[in-house]
Amino acid sequence: MKKIEAIIKPFKLEEVKDALSDLGIEGMTVTEVKGFGRQKGHTEIYRGSEYTVDFLPKIKIEIVVADSALDGAVAAIVKTAKTGKIGDGKVFILPVESAVRIRTDETGDKAV
Repeated sequence: MKKIEAIIKPFKLEEVKDALSDLGIEGMTVTEVKGFGRQKGHTEIYRGSEYTVDFLPKIKIEIVVADSALDGAVAAIVKTAKTGKIGDGKVFILPVESAVRIRTDETGDKAV
């Protein structure tokens, strides 16, 4: 099993969710986060004063998938989240040693 963590632009969440749903991927955790990479934020003017916004709003999606579903899930996220502009985000893939569904005590891929 693998855990996919994707950091995307907030307005792309519904498209990514629908693309993953079309692949049969059920369940995800979504968190509103702030961060910056190469984008390094931007400057804004508020009431005549210029200030720098370092941390930009992003969405972090976390899903755990079977190894067989990994490539399709990553491809779907990248395809739907891409705008071609700076700040599109990143996808991280981590190994998952085990999983347990609390309600049924199922383990491994069945728990996901």
